[in-house]
Amino acid sequence: MSAVRTTDYHAAGEPFRVVDLTAPGTDLPTAPGDTVAERCATAIGPAGSGTAPRRGALDDVRRLLVREPRGHAGMYGGFVVPPDDDGAHFGVLFWHKDGYSTACGHGTMALGAWAVDSGRVPAPDDGGVRVRVDVPSGRVAATVHRSGGRTTGVTFRNVPARVGARKVPVATTLGLAEVDIAHAGACYASVAARDFGLDVSTATLPSLLRAGQEIRAALATHPGTWHPGGPLLSGVYGVILYEELPDTPFGPHQRNVTVFADGQIDRSPCGSGTSARLALLAEDGRLGEGEDLLHESVIGTVFTGRVVPTGGAAGAAGVVTEVTGTAYRTGEHAFTLDPHDALGAGFLL
Repeated sequence: MSAVRTTDYHAAGEPFRVVDLTAPGTDLPTAPGDTVAERCATAIGPAGSGTAPRRGALDDVRRLLVREPRGHAGMYGGFVVPPDDDGAHFGVLFWHKDGYSTACGHGTMALGAWAVDSGRVPAPDDGGVRVRVDVPSGRVAATVHRSGGRTTGVTFRNVPARVGARKVPVATTLGLAEVDIAHAGACYASVAARDFGLDVSTATLPSLLRAGQEIRAALATHPGTWHPGGPLLSGVYGVILYEELPDTPFGPHQRNVTVFADGQIDRSPCGSGTSARLALLAEDGRLGEGEDLLHESVIGTVFTGRVVPTGGAAGAAGVVTEVTGTAYRTGEHAFTLDPHDALGAGFLL
C-alpha cells in the first residue's frame, strides 16, 4: 500500500480524518458507483452483512486508519470522492471503526473547513462561503464563516429530518424506556437518560453505553426505523441519550451522548443527531421559529441547532435544520504499512 496522506480535524472534540481520493497523483483505491450513495453501498458490502464480507482494497485503507497504532476505536473519517454532478464541490464516504455511515454532521463541518483551508473552495477573508457536499443520504451544505482571514465557525445544513415513531417502549437491563425515532440522514433513537435514573456525564458513560447498545439491538426490526429511501438509510445508526437542562432565553438546552455503530461514543453533540433532536422538538412544539437548541456533548462542547423556516408545513418530507459549530485542523499525516510489520493494519481495543 502506498503512503496514505490525511488531513485531520476535530469538530467539537470528535475527530475527522480526511482522505482525498480525488487528489492529483493519488493511487489509492476507490469504491465503484455512479453516485455517492452507490459508492457507499459498494463499500458497505452485501446488505451490510454481519458476517464481515470482504469489502475490497478501499476498506483496507479504512482499517489501516481507524485501528491502533495509527488510529483508535473512536476514530472517524471520510474518503473524498467525485460528486454526483456539478451541483456539489465533492462527495464523501463517511467511515468509522465498524464500517460506513450515510450521514455525519460533524464530518461535514470539518470538510467545509478543510475545503476552504486547502483552497479547494475559494473563500473571502470576511463573510461566508457555502461548500456543497454529496453524501450517501443526499446533498448537504457547510457554510464556512470567516473573519480576519480565518475560519471562525461552520453551519451544517442537513437533508430534511423527519419523525419515524414516538414513545416506543424498549426493555433494557437498566429498565424500561420510551424511545423516539427520527431520521436525519441516518436513523437515530432518542431516550431521556433519566428513564434509567442517570444523568449525562463521563461518570455514567459505561451505563449509557450499555443502554445505547441494548436499545439499538431491540429496535433492529422496528418499522419506525425504516426509511422510504431503502435499506441503506434504514435501521438505527445511533442512540441519543439526553438530559434536559434549564432553557436559555433563546430556546431549549440539552446535554447528550450519542452511542453509534457498534458501541462508538460521539465526543461532539453529534451533528446529524442534533438534526434528529430538532425534528422531535419541533413536533412537540418546543422549538419555535427563531429559537435555537443549545446542544451540549458529554465533554461540554456545544452545537447550536435550529429549524429553518420554509414557508409551509413540514409534512412527510420533514423539517430543514441547520447546526452550527466549530472545526479545527489538528494535523497532517502520511501513514505507511511496513510489509514486515506483524500487526499489519493494526488492532482495536
